[in-house]
Amino acid sequence: MGKFWGHLTTITKHRWAVRKGCFKIGLYWQGLTHDLSKYSPSEFWVGVKYFQGDRSPNNAEREDKGYSSAWLHHKGRNKHHYEYWIDYNSHGSGGKDDIMVPAPMPDKYIAEMIMDRIAASKVYRGKDYKDSDPLDYYWKGTQNAPLHDYTREKLLKYLEMLADKGEKITFAEIKRELVKKKKQ
Repeated sequence: MGKFWGHLTTITKHRWAVRKGCFKIGLYWQGLTHDLSKYSPSEFWVGVKYFQGDRSPNNAEREDKGYSSAWLHHKGRNKHHYEYWIDYNSHGSGGKDDIMVPAPMPDKYIAEMIMDRIAASKVYRGKDYKDSDPLDYYWKGTQNAPLHDYTREKLLKYLEMLADKGEKITFAEIKRELVKKKKQ
């Protein structure tokens, strides 16, 4: 199929899967606009170059160069990534006491992040996908990530619920608690 078509197909499948999940929970605009930056030249062509089909090309770029230029571009433009919400502490002095700290993500972006993780697992795992895969992915890499306690609590709650109770119940609860509870 070639790297160009393989990457284009993968990111488009991913966006469709996120859109489907977002629509089920009532996040229509986020579903429509999710990950549009992946089609920008700075992300798309890196994705083509490092495309493998079974994992993110950003990881391959990171292994090759020591960092991922595509990821740095992506995370700064997409609020459903917890890395977008890393800021300096509130001391604001600009001195040695300033440290990077996670801010709480708004609920609608936590909900989109969950849809993103589910979609990525479905695309990369294909027919082998199980509702426990997004939780397994969390334990493989995100458990030590710099997440605000509120964000981590919500993410873990819904990934565990998905693994235990499935999509229908989990999506209904996400819609009730994170989307309908308060419009942000």
